[in-house]
Amino acid sequence: MPGSEAGAPLALICGLDHEAEVFRAGGVDFRRVLARDEDDLLRECGDADALLVQYGAFTRRVFAGLPNLKVVVRYGVGVDGVDILAATEHGVPVVNVPDYGTDEVANHAVALMLALVRKITRLDRQTRAGRWDVFLVGPMSRFAGRTVGIVGCGRIGSSVARKLSGFEVGLLGFDPYVAAFPPGVQPVSFERLLAESDYLTIHCPLTPETRHLIDARALAQMRSSAILVNTARGGVVDTAALVEALRMGLLAGAGLDVLEEEPLDPASPLGQMEQVIVTPHAAWYSEEGRSDLKRQAAEEAVRVLRGERPRHCVNAEVFRRGSGATPPG
Repeated sequence: MPGSEAGAPLALICGLDHEAEVFRAGGVDFRRVLARDEDDLLRECGDADALLVQYGAFTRRVFAGLPNLKVVVRYGVGVDGVDILAATEHGVPVVNVPDYGTDEVANHAVALMLALVRKITRLDRQTRAGRWDVFLVGPMSRFAGRTVGIVGCGRIGSSVARKLSGFEVGLLGFDPYVAAFPPGVQPVSFERLLAESDYLTIHCPLTPETRHLIDARALAQMRSSAILVNTARGGVVDTAALVEALRMGLLAGAGLDVLEEEPLDPASPLGQMEQVIVTPHAAWYSEEGRSDLKRQAAEEAVRVLRGERPRHCVNAEVFRRGSGATPPG
């Protein structure tokens, strides 16, 4: 595990396999750190110029306690565990990698949708139990002719729309931030999206605005035959409200790759419901996607350490303010 030489930036990272090549080429020393809590983080990372992180909270105390820190890079999209205001005040860019795994996540969302449409997991369990009878899982409806609502029409939502274009379904979209919707997607209000969607798939980030976007009130506006799919962020859906809606028959099913609390509690009602499919935050994963993510995260850190702007900075105002982070020349 290389140590930091005088004058060479030091990056502390969660893994080494793909990042090492990027850091060596960029003249950056690196080491792997496993921090169990905030105290570990402050103790182990005090000399770090860059942090590449996957989990954990980055609070004001962390930014105040790491005076050398020039950039935090999150593996993936979500930065809800980072105190962005504190990072900005300390002049630290917070960077994510939003453009990896787009195809994988979109495929996973469509796969969950189709598995619920065709009741694949329920049929599999019945067959393995020796019950060779298609009708034991109840009636199934044809997918063609149904309406799919997409919440969030950025990279992943647009990819989902493209993949569904051959299924002869109607496509509705809600996204107050995109300039143009994907071809074939009709922009509608959130209320209309809820009311008219047979399948609702979530592809928006978790922000204060979107936390519990799908709550009891939203679920009550959906069709009782509707299916909810979430491969975005667990906090976008109010878990307690979802469980209650499923129990009361106000919703027909759910496909969840993300949860408010991960991993899934073995005692959670979601794990006992036949009309629910839960996967372990796996939508992003393929070997190719994993390689892209790790390499791109390391490349972003190297850019900032060289005095360049990263490609995807969550708090770009740190460069405009000129505090802490070095803007490009």
